[in-house]
Amino acid sequence: MNRDILIFCLLTLLLIGTSFTQAQPKNIVISDDLVATAEVFKVIGTNPKLKFGDYAVLKSKIGWAVTSERTNLLNTRTESKSENKYSFVLSNKTSDSAIVNAMCNVTIKEHYAFKLFSSDRYTFYLGDDDLLMNSHIVTSFITTSSNNNDMWVLRMEETYGSQVKYKNGGVFGNGERIINIIPVNSNKDGNDSRKYPALGFEFIENGQSLCALQYWGGGLTGFNNVFVWIKSDLEPRMKLILAAGIASLMQTTSACEDPDY
Repeated sequence: MNRDILIFCLLTLLLIGTSFTQAQPKNIVISDDLVATAEVFKVIGTNPKLKFGDYAVLKSKIGWAVTSERTNLLNTRTESKSENKYSFVLSNKTSDSAIVNAMCNVTIKEHYAFKLFSSDRYTFYLGDDDLLMNSHIVTSFITTSSNNNDMWVLRMEETYGSQVKYKNGGVFGNGERIINIIPVNSNKDGNDSRKYPALGFEFIENGQSLCALQYWGGGLTGFNNVFVWIKSDLEPRMKLILAAGIASLMQTTSACEDPDY
């Protein structure tokens, strides 16, 4: 083979390899201990039916949304509320299963500019359009068939807007144990330059990471890279409860009136 052609081929392969390496998806940054000790499951399927590892959503039911809206006399300020309930059973191919009953509450407050008058060429407004508050709250009640007296409650909130303090996170507990749910992404250490990084949540109890959910894999096709991490040395029932909490968060997309949540 001609020497110049050989060099060209080698350089081409090197460039292809470099591009392929750079294109590899970056997952959310979670604790090193969870990375080292967790079982990792790729989420298969879409809402309302999901599956990851041996865990699968069964008997899913989404209720009717109850909505209301009010506005002021000038139609410059509106407030809309919606509530939707959903339930499902999560199986893990054993005799035990998790029963989840949940609700999603959405509140949106907006301000609109007041139209003063218009001409053939211009329209004049007083003030500006503004999103005052957009709040999504998910509350899930979780029990298992092996012990329906031990109820776990998950509360997740994302709130933002010009007149509210930004909130994104939640808690998960049963009265004796409290697990914090914190948002995480793939650019925590500044190593992911993508415009849309991977997004997810990590479940932390007393400084120890128990599980994590990556609900968006980043980039423009992030829905193809949805993963769940569950600490492998937890007892089976606790794994099931955590998996039910994670599934509850993923079910929210179908249950909430606002599909962007």
